[in-house]
Amino acid sequence: MINSVTLCGNLTRDPEIRRTQSGTAIVSFGIAVNERRKDRQTGEWGDVPHFFDVTCFGERHEKLAQYYGKGSKVTVQGRLSQSSWTDKQSGQKRSKVEVIADEIELPPRQQGGYQQAPQVELAPSIYEEDIPFGG
Repeated sequence: MINSVTLCGNLTRDPEIRRTQSGTAIVSFGIAVNERRKDRQTGEWGDVPHFFDVTCFGERHEKLAQYYGKGSKVTVQGRLSQSSWTDKQSGQKRSKVEVIADEIELPPRQQGGYQQAPQVELAPSIYEEDIPFGG
């Protein structure tokens, strides 16, 4: 089975950094990806946003949080991961699907033209039991 996803969009919030007990950096952010659709009633084309949570691992990705923020363009390649838990207050089962990024491509932060965006290779994923999901 293949589990691969590539998303191009804009950060919906500033990246957040947290750490596992062993000190591994976990960088999380949201991304909005627009889909062009034609409105059946008006016949006009418009953007419909889709929102995704993204997580990546490793010290070098802290630069993402330092230099890029809400609104920045980003391309993410990775895999989908689903986690589930029971809400402590309501007792209801909850779940979410997020992207675990293997590669992130960011545009350069320079004025006066575009250059080829640097590609950031991510560290291999750590075991899911080390990741504080839904907590």
